[in-house]
Amino acid sequence: MSPPGLMISAPSSGTGKTMLMLGVLTALRARGLAVQPFKSGPDYIDPAFHLAASGRASFNLDSWAMDACRIAAHTGGQAPADLMLAEGSMGLFDGVARPGETGIGASAEIATLMGWPVVLVLDVSGQAQSAAATARGFATLQPDLPFAGVVLNRVASPRHEALIRRGMDQAGITVLGALPRQGNIELPERHLGLVQAEETPELQAMLDRAGAFVAAHCDLDAIVAAARAHPPLAAAPHRPVPYRRVPPPGARIALARDAAFSFVYPHLVAEWRAQGATILPFSPLADQAPDDSADACWLPGGYPELHAGRLAAAGTFRDGLRRFARTRPVHGECGGYMALGAGLVDADGRRHRMAGLLGLETSYHKRRMHLGYRLARLSAPLPGLAQGAALRGHEFHYATILSQPDAPLARVQDANGEPVPETGSHRPMPGGGRVSGTFFHLIAQASRP
Repeated sequence: MSPPGLMISAPSSGTGKTMLMLGVLTALRARGLAVQPFKSGPDYIDPAFHLAASGRASFNLDSWAMDACRIAAHTGGQAPADLMLAEGSMGLFDGVARPGETGIGASAEIATLMGWPVVLVLDVSGQAQSAAATARGFATLQPDLPFAGVVLNRVASPRHEALIRRGMDQAGITVLGALPRQGNIELPERHLGLVQAEETPELQAMLDRAGAFVAAHCDLDAIVAAARAHPPLAAAPHRPVPYRRVPPPGARIALARDAAFSFVYPHLVAEWRAQGATILPFSPLADQAPDDSADACWLPGGYPELHAGRLAAAGTFRDGLRRFARTRPVHGECGGYMALGAGLVDADGRRHRMAGLLGLETSYHKRRMHLGYRLARLSAPLPGLAQGAALRGHEFHYATILSQPDAPLARVQDANGEPVPETGSHRPMPGGGRVSGTFFHLIAQASRP
């Protein structure tokens, strides 16, 4: 039997899910409990904060991109824990219009599949007893969704809290905590969401404050007691297909890893390692070249636009990457794809020279948000993946394509089946290597393209 679990969710973004998640993780860790964190949806920033708070790697669970067996493998394949704790994305029931592998990508689907009761974070500023109507609606909208109770956030005063609790009592909703507005913890943000954990000054001090804040204003014993173990997979109301790991791009993978290149899903690297691959990290910002003993190079996404000047000046990285690419495959995702291109224009309109392995030119001076799930059918092979393979991923960036002259890598659609012009591109190299890139971040192979 797996450990019991909970889903922390909310009616919308910006209500305090991440703060509560980090506070609970930190407070329970201080009590000596081993808590395994997860993130519902395609987020690659929150899991790093989860790792810092819990001491354990956090993995994404995504009902649009992952079949039920993959979700079960991620939750069941971790080290023994006392509790599993997942952080939702957006609002509890929010997702896309058309189902993917298991559903529409809603946090409620993960909670229902796993049998994890929902702890709903409510921003109660500007209301009192009316908050109970919102809570009751979320608790009863989906009858098979387990519901633990609510944590009230941004409470103005003891009188305000008493009025809200009275409404919750009348509605039959359990209040698991009440976080006062004064003293609330705010996390730094930028255009893609939170600033990365490794960039956050005094991260441990912030986590300690969040843990103490939550411990002082939430009933941690009641929260832990509300958790439940998930049902056997056979009890799920659908027939999951066999779980397929994403093949590693090589036996030895040079993986770019620093503040400019950090957006790789933890489960992807874990799957590569589980299949015997060796990961060889290197830092382009430190002007390091990929390890010459590697047989593939992977550049994740991140924030190359914030470090474009340093990347342009990183001659050892650029020259080493070019030598590597002559004979071996190199792939970049989003920011990594831009770094493989000819040039990147930053937000101030300055063009910076990139690696030049692809003809791609991108600009942050002409900002436009690109956001959503992606289904891609490969028109050319990727390292470890054959031509024609169907992949599920997610795209989120503000870059505009100025030029993309190389051959398209894939036919890409959004979650509604509409064509997406960001096809990625690829280029064969004279010595037998191949350079490729996509704007979407790979999550899983599609079992139902």
